[in-house]
Amino acid sequence: MIRDNLSERLVSRLKMRHLQMLIHIQRHGSLTRVASELSTSQPAVTQALRELEDIFGGQLFVRSARGMTPTALGDIALTRARAMLLDLDHWAREMTASSSGFASHLQVGLIPFVSGKLVCDAIRMTMKEMGKISITIHEATSDQLIQALQAHELDCVIGRASARMGQPGITSDVLYHQRPKLVAGQPLGSRLGKRPLDWAKLVQLDWIMPSPNTPIGAMLIDLFLRSGVKPPTPFIESYSLKVIGGMLAGSETALSIVPADIAEELRQTFGVTVVPHALDWELPPITLMRRSREVPLRVEDEFAQSLRTACRMMHL
Repeated sequence: MIRDNLSERLVSRLKMRHLQMLIHIQRHGSLTRVASELSTSQPAVTQALRELEDIFGGQLFVRSARGMTPTALGDIALTRARAMLLDLDHWAREMTASSSGFASHLQVGLIPFVSGKLVCDAIRMTMKEMGKISITIHEATSDQLIQALQAHELDCVIGRASARMGQPGITSDVLYHQRPKLVAGQPLGSRLGKRPLDWAKLVQLDWIMPSPNTPIGAMLIDLFLRSGVKPPTPFIESYSLKVIGGMLAGSETALSIVPADIAEELRQTFGVTVVPHALDWELPPITLMRRSREVPLRVEDEFAQSLRTACRMMHL
């Protein structure tokens, strides 16, 4: 009964201005500053907060010397407010896309170490099924992208499984597994391919590595440690394929370790050498992560199916 009454109050009384007010109060921590930003009076802001607390049936903020801090109830309201406002933003993008002749719009999160050919093939297949669509690609680390997915900033993420997986509201579908490959410029790569790998000597070369806070960065450090050598300090720390490929192609002492499918793309684009030695570890699989929806987006379902088909066609 209490839940029904609250649901009724939310439907009949909650307005978009209330949601925006919540965000402003948390951001500024002061009703006076909120009133100034919104060009209104402090009594009006105070009244709006009273309305919100009456709707939710409890105190949303507590005042202290440091400003206004959300209560436990306030944290829940803020989380839902952000999600609803972001969903409205996605709705607006969908409407704008439709009025511009697009069938739909999709927000996709993507880690850099995913095959560009795979993603492009999946987009083409989706367009073949749905017609003209628009897609925004957001590149970042898996944890950053999953956080954005949970905050309703993204529709889906192509990344790696992490500790955030298994949380309520997120579904996952493993797309393919990646094996690591050593890559270098042609002269160095040719020499390394002709003899067994000596990690004590390799560590003395110029390494390009991703941040140790990423899955592949952490596994690279573990690889060196298991080989009995101190991990190198990279002369370039980067996830950028342009930087990795460009630097390797122009150097006789630089090398890196990347997933096999990415190594092949670097070979085709920059002419780097993929050293044929097998490395004895495997990265967390490339996974499609989505928000659970009561009514799935057709464009998202089509894109997911296209990704699976593209993986099969590429034998990933």
